[in-house]
Amino acid sequence: MLELYQWELSQFSEKVRLILDYKGLNYRKIEVTPGIGQVELFRLTGQKQVPVLKDGHKYIVDSTEIAKYLDSEYPDRPLLPTEPKKRALALLLEDWADESIGVKGRKALFAAISQDQNFRKSLLPLSTPDFFKTVVEGVPGDLFTVLGFGVGFSPDVVNAAIASLKQDLDHLTQLLKDSPYLLGNEPTLADLAVAGLSILLKFPQGNYLDLPASLQGKGLPILADNPDYELFFSWRDRIYTQFRKPLTNTTPPTGSAPTTIQID
Repeated sequence: MLELYQWELSQFSEKVRLILDYKGLNYRKIEVTPGIGQVELFRLTGQKQVPVLKDGHKYIVDSTEIAKYLDSEYPDRPLLPTEPKKRALALLLEDWADESIGVKGRKALFAAISQDQNFRKSLLPLSTPDFFKTVVEGVPGDLFTVLGFGVGFSPDVVNAAIASLKQDLDHLTQLLKDSPYLLGNEPTLADLAVAGLSILLKFPQGNYLDLPASLQGKGLPILADNPDYELFFSWRDRIYTQFRKPLTNTTPPTGSAPTTIQID
């Protein structure tokens, strides 16, 4: 069976999970613990970032390379069109989504994590021990602000990312006004990439992620609750309904969780 080394809330891991489900491939998730788990991942693959797909004795790193590998080795339900121009557009949009929604979405989420202790704890996988959840919840927001400066996520950078995400959603909404998918009447890698990478802007409506049920369909109000982007998020949730397999055997949620994700 295929094995996916991942983080549950990594949008690049989610991009690969959506691709695997679209292709109807069975796989086993292996959650990589930050720190010691990354050391083991480095020993196996020569790098520390997720996602990594294991197929037999092969390790494939990077979500784009995983997508190309899966299309080559498991050609049923292809990700890329055969027509050269559409194929090129699908690859171009997928690469853009990685660098745009993928990168800027993390910056927007960082702001929410630093400002809301309860939300911070709720984002941990349901299987996380209560003791660790309590520790994470208790980290002062000021410390996260300092850490943000340290990793280049200053308030100005975060605000610029959110403003840019608004423009991205405007463009994507325009592309979807007259067609069911980004490139026409058939889904491609571009659709799966954009849909999977957008989870940090608004979580899908449904049991797809290892998170409390109260977070399903919730997101950053400035984006998720904006009526200008209703078409985009409705499209994204339709992609999930069509292609993403709901989770099974999840741990029942405990404690409270926020109903929105606030960013000042």
